[in-house]
Amino acid sequence: MSTLAATKSEAGSFLRSRLGSFLAVMPLGVWTLMHLWNNLSAFQGAEAWEASVTHHPHPLAQLVTSVVVLLPLALHTVWGISRLKSARPNIGSYGFLSNAKYLLQRLSALGLLGFLVAHLVKAWAQPRFIEGHAEGFDHIAAYMRHHTPTTIVYLLGTLAVSYHLANGLATFAMGWGIVSSRAALKKTDVLSYVLFVIFLGMSWGAVYGLWMQGAAFPAPVE
Repeated sequence: MSTLAATKSEAGSFLRSRLGSFLAVMPLGVWTLMHLWNNLSAFQGAEAWEASVTHHPHPLAQLVTSVVVLLPLALHTVWGISRLKSARPNIGSYGFLSNAKYLLQRLSALGLLGFLVAHLVKAWAQPRFIEGHAEGFDHIAAYMRHHTPTTIVYLLGTLAVSYHLANGLATFAMGWGIVSSRAALKKTDVLSYVLFVIFLGMSWGAVYGLWMQGAAFPAPVE
């Protein structure tokens, strides 16, 4: 490979890396936080939850939301899979903790991918495009309360979401040069741990809210 071709390849890889990490924050990270916050309305009951999570004031709003979320998600997923194939932890150059976080980020990405596929199919695509309506509060709350596999999947899936997003925000800040000094990097690490706890608290809080409300509904018929 010529020097020029190698330079172009490196430039292309750099731009894909920047785009992939940017999409993880904008709009995916922002939308994820909004989605977690909206799901906490489960504590207020069915009407509040459906108004916050599944209701769209206009069909166009639903289309725009889908494009804004699903297109960046697809691009970020493709970028992430390419990194899984090429990137490896470097035990010799980095300490145990850094490599452990690296591996956890990759493992959480795999778990997150499986969770998102199942969640999008069961909670979004199937109700809207096959059954002709948004998912009802009674449906998700009943499954969360009475169907243990669903509860476990959501607990583990949102655990992966929380870690991947919190650690991803830290690596985004480092990758984009927002933080660079040793002191700033240490503070960023601490911040990522705090964010992980916050995101996980929001996630499991929403799961608990749905589980608690599910007591009012009968167990779903398989």
